Amino acid sequence: MTKMWKEIFQQPEALKSCIETNERAVREIADALNEADISSVVIAARGTSDHAAVYGKYIIEYKLGIPVALAAPSIFTAYKGTLKMKNCLVAAISQSGEAEDVLEVIKAANSQGAITLGITNFVDSPIAKECRFHLFTNAGVEQSVAATKTFTTQLASIAQLVAHWSGDENLAKMLKTIPENVSKVLCQKEAVITKVQRYRYMEECFVLARGINYSISLEAALKIQETNYVRAKGYATSDFHHGPFAMVEKDMPVIVFAPEGPSLKDVKEMTDKLISVGAEVIIVSNNDEICEMGNVSFKIPKTENDMISPFYNVVLAQMFACQLSLAKGLDPDRPRGLNKVTITR
Repeated sequence: MTKMWKEIFQQPEALKSCIETNERAVREIADALNEADISSVVIAARGTSDHAAVYGKYIIEYKLGIPVALAAPSIFTAYKGTLKMKNCLVAAISQSGEAEDVLEVIKAANSQGAITLGITNFVDSPIAKECRFHLFTNAGVEQSVAATKTFTTQLASIAQLVAHWSGDENLAKMLKTIPENVSKVLCQKEAVITKVQRYRYMEECFVLARGINYSISLEAALKIQETNYVRAKGYATSDFHHGPFAMVEKDMPVIVFAPEGPSLKDVKEMTDKLISVGAEVIIVSNNDEICEMGNVSFKIPKTENDMISPFYNVVLAQMFACQLSLAKGLDPDRPRGLNKVTITR
């Protein structure tokens, strides 16, 4: 068994531990944010953590109506500039907590008196120590280069904070159902192992979603890139209409995340369009009708809204990427040219 596959299956327990660990901290942070009447948020992250930041941008703007910007750390490092962040929440997301350029964003924010928050998997990391507040993802040691459980626990940390910050008790309750439902997704392992064989010669693909799940299209594409060396590109379906669709050819694989909710109508329209040009459509959904439209499909649990479905979609994507790598005769634990911790400035 590969380390990546093993760590994918550790996610129910990791998510449970993460949510339980941060229950007190998120309430304290939410109280501080409400008292400060925060009017904007800046999130700094890289790689997989940046995709968690995209998820954070959507749910913060959706639940709280507060605009969120994704920081450009090179402004602080390469260009020696800064931003006006005094009245902001400035958050850093980093699995290792060692991202030097992300740390510089936090240092600049602290110098201006902003509220700073770190979300890391190491309580003694530089980012955790520098931030005023810290959320510990508590995912355990992750050995595979490809991030799995550290990513989903980052999502959980963000969603848990937003639930308390916005006073949404129903969202807080739904988060506690995620570990059990992720276990249900993992029960599809044999179906994934069988179905990925169809794509063992795949060299390129697109990955599409809309709204809050856009973050998952980006993360799924990255997982396929780094473990399979496939030219995968993630798009929002709304953007894919505007130019990129011209690249779709007959039999080209397109993975479509299509959970029930506000984004489903647009995603279904895109799926119809893909089918009309003969694309090879892979559907991940909890809607029976759209699942039947795919050449291949995978089911996820029912959800009340788009804030929860990303957890199930990304676990399915991780399984797909890992097993595709094995079908290609590759080692998903040791992607060429990559290390577990990448330090950028």
